[in-house]
Amino acid sequence: MHPLVQELRAEMAEVANPEKAGPMQAYMKTDQPFYGLQAVPRRKLFKKVARRHRLESRNEYKTVILELWRGTYREEMYQALEAALYYRSFHDIDSWSLYEKLIFSAPWWDTLDMPASKVIGPLIPQNRDREKDLRRWAHSDNMWARRASLLVHLHHKEQTNTELLSDLILQLAPEEEFFIQKAIGWILRQYARTDSDWVQNFIRRHESKLSSLSIREATKHLK
Repeated sequence: MHPLVQELRAEMAEVANPEKAGPMQAYMKTDQPFYGLQAVPRRKLFKKVARRHRLESRNEYKTVILELWRGTYREEMYQALEAALYYRSFHDIDSWSLYEKLIFSAPWWDTLDMPASKVIGPLIPQNRDREKDLRRWAHSDNMWARRASLLVHLHHKEQTNTELLSDLILQLAPEEEFFIQKAIGWILRQYARTDSDWVQNFIRRHESKLSSLSIREATKHLK
C-alpha cells in the first residue's frame, strides 16, 4: 500500500462518524460502507495528508488513485478523485486511460459526475481528437459512461463544441433513464449561461425529441 493511501485511511478512520455514516450510505443507495466524513472536512484532510507526500512518477499517481478507488469505504473513492486533481503535473492527456477507467467503473452519480466534468472535461478543448471517445462512450452499454459523454462539456463555456453536444444529446434523448434525461437538461441549462439563444433555439427545434424532464431542467433560468 502506498504511504499516502495508508496515512489517509488511518486519518479517516480516526475521525469517522458512525452516526453520519448510516444516513450517507442510505442516501447513496449502496451497500458500500461510509466513514461518515462529509465533503469539507474530507477535502481538508486530503490536502493535509497530500502535502506530506510528493508523487514522483505517473505510475505512482496511478497507484495512489486506484488503491483509493478500490478501497472499502466510499470516501476512499472520493479521495481518489481529489488525488486526480491535486497532483496537477499528472493531470493531463497522458492520464486519459486512467481517467477512462474511473468513468467505466463508477458505481453511481456521486463518483461519476466529478471525474467527468472536472477531471476529463478540462482536457477536451486542448485535445479535440479525444472527442471520438465521447462519441464511443455515448454508445456504451454502461449508462454512467453515456452520462459522462454529456457532462464533460459542463464547464466548457465558449469552448463548447456545440455540434458534438447537439449530436450527443439527440442520440441519448430517446432514453427513459432518469440520469440521462437529467444530464441533458443540466448541460443545456449550464450552456445557456454562455449562449442562451443557442439553447432556446435547440429546444425549439427538437422539443418533440426531448423529455419533459430535460426541458424543465434546461429552462429553469431562461426567460
